[in-house]
Amino acid sequence: MKVVAAALLIVACLIAGKAEAKAADYGGTLRLITTAGSGSFDPQINYTERYWEIFQAMYDGLVTFAKTSGPGSLVIVPDLATEVPKPTDDGKTYVFHLRRGIKFSNGEPVTVQAVAHSIRRLFKVNNPNAGTWYDVIVGGRTCNAHPRHCTLPGVVIDAASNTVTIHLRHPDSEFLDQLAVPFGAILPADTPDHDMGTQPIPGTGSYMVKSYDPSGGIVMVRNPHFHQWSAQAQPKGYPNEIDYKFGLSAESQVTAVENNQYDWMFEDVPADRLNEIATKYTTQVHINPLNWFYYAPMNVNIAPFNNKDARLAVEYAVNRESMVKLFGGNALAKPDCQILPPEMPGYQPYCPYTEHPGPTWSAPNWTLARAYMKKSGMIGQHVTVITEVQSPFRQIGIYLQDVLNRLGFVADVKPLSSNIEFNYIQNTNNKVQISVTDWAQDYPAASDFLNVLFSCNSFRKGSDNSINISGFCEPAIDAEMAHAETLSLLHPNQANAIWSHVDHQITRRALVVSLFSVAKLDFTAATLKNFMFSGEYMFLPQLAVVK
Repeated sequence: MKVVAAALLIVACLIAGKAEAKAADYGGTLRLITTAGSGSFDPQINYTERYWEIFQAMYDGLVTFAKTSGPGSLVIVPDLATEVPKPTDDGKTYVFHLRRGIKFSNGEPVTVQAVAHSIRRLFKVNNPNAGTWYDVIVGGRTCNAHPRHCTLPGVVIDAASNTVTIHLRHPDSEFLDQLAVPFGAILPADTPDHDMGTQPIPGTGSYMVKSYDPSGGIVMVRNPHFHQWSAQAQPKGYPNEIDYKFGLSAESQVTAVENNQYDWMFEDVPADRLNEIATKYTTQVHINPLNWFYYAPMNVNIAPFNNKDARLAVEYAVNRESMVKLFGGNALAKPDCQILPPEMPGYQPYCPYTEHPGPTWSAPNWTLARAYMKKSGMIGQHVTVITEVQSPFRQIGIYLQDVLNRLGFVADVKPLSSNIEFNYIQNTNNKVQISVTDWAQDYPAASDFLNVLFSCNSFRKGSDNSINISGFCEPAIDAEMAHAETLSLLHPNQANAIWSHVDHQITRRALVVSLFSVAKLDFTAATLKNFMFSGEYMFLPQLAVVK
C-alpha cells in the first residue's frame, strides 16, 4: 500500500514542482551527487545520461537542442553555426556557416578545420553510432570499415567563407538530430584520435572542467573564454561553480538532499523512500515524461541464450508488474513487452509474452515458460546476471535471479559499479549472458531505439562501445530499417508503419526482456530554485539557481 500511496502523492507533486524562479541571481556553487562516474569522459565516446547532462554545458555542436524546458527543448537551434541550414541537392547537402570569434576553453579559436577533424574523429575513435548514424556522410562507410585511414570526403571546408559543407549518401531526416547530441561536439583540431579516457577535452561551452577524479568527482567552473552567442544554444548559466561528487548510495543521496547537503541527486529515488519525499518534500519532487525503458539484454551468441526457447522461457516467466513495484509504482512506470516506448513515433502496443497476448501485458505465463524451458534443454545451465550496484538495478537483478532459478537455471548476480557496468556489458570479451540496463532517447525517433540497439552496425566484437548488447544481426531487418529512414523525411507515416513492424519483429525474436517504460523523477534540495527539465538532456544544471 505504501508504494501506491507514494505514487498518488507524487502525481500531485508533478503540478506542485513546476514553479520556476522569476528573478535568478548569478553565482554560488551547485552541488550534485551520484554513486560513481560513468566511464570515459570523452564526449564522442561516452553514451550515458550521467555525463550527457553535463556535457551539454561544456561542449557545442554545429547545431543543438534548445536549452529550455517543455516541448521547446526538442527544437533544434543553431549553435556554432549561424543558422540551421535547409538541405539542398534533394536533401543530401548541408552548408553550415561557422560563427566567428568563438574560442575553446584553452584559448584556441574554433575553425572549420576543427569541425572537419571532429567529424572524422567520430570514426577514428569508434564512436558507438559511427556505423548507424554518421556513416550516411559520403565516405562514412569506408571510414567505418577502415577508421585509421578515414578521410571522409563528404565533409568539405572553405576557410575563406568559413563554411563546412556535408554531403550525404541519401536524405536523412535525423541527421541534424545526430549532430545536435554531445557526440556532435566540436573539439580542437589537435585533439588526439583516440579515447581520451579521464582527460577532459577543451570545449566551447559556458563551463569547463577544473578537476576530474574518476573515483571522487568533477569540479566545473566558468569557461574564461566563453561569451554568450545564443541563450537558446548555450546560456551563460547561473552557478559560478558546479561540483559533482561521486560515492554515495541512492539511499544516502536522498538523505543528503533532504538535509540540503547536496542540491540534486542523479540516481532514482529508492521505492521505499518515495512516500517520504512525496509527503514531506512535495515541492522538491519533479516528474517529467520521457521516452525511456528498462530492459534485460540476452546474449544471443553464447549459451544459454543462443537458444531462442531459453529466451522465450524468460520472457513468459517475468512478472513485469513486480518490476514496476521495484521501480516505484504505476505513477512512475508501466509494464511493457516491446522496444518502443509509448510516446515514440511508430509505437503500436504489442505484448506476446503474457497470459493473454494482446496490446498490453497482463500476467506471467508460467505454463508456456516451463514448456519452453524444457524444450530448450538448458535446465541446469549456469547464468550470471550483470547489473549496476545501485537501486533499482540490483533489485531487478536479484528478482531475475529468482526467476531464472525457478525456471531451472543455476543463477547468480554480479553487481558492478556504474562507472564500468555499461561498458562491461557491451564488450563480448566479458561473455555477459544477461544484464540489466536502461535506455532513454537521444532524440524522439524510433530508429534511436531499434536501429541503434539492434542493427548489425551497432555490434562490434571486443569493444566497450558495442551498444547492440544482445549481439543480434539480421540483414533483412537492417534493410527494412534503412528503408524506413529514407522514407522518414518525405513520407513519415509510411516510415512509422515500417518502424512499428520492425519493433514487433524484434520483440518476437526475444532478444531482450523489455521490463517497463518510465517517467523521470528528480529530487532536489530546498536550496535549488529554477529546476529546468529538457526533454533532450533532462536536468539542465547550468540553469539552476542556488544563490
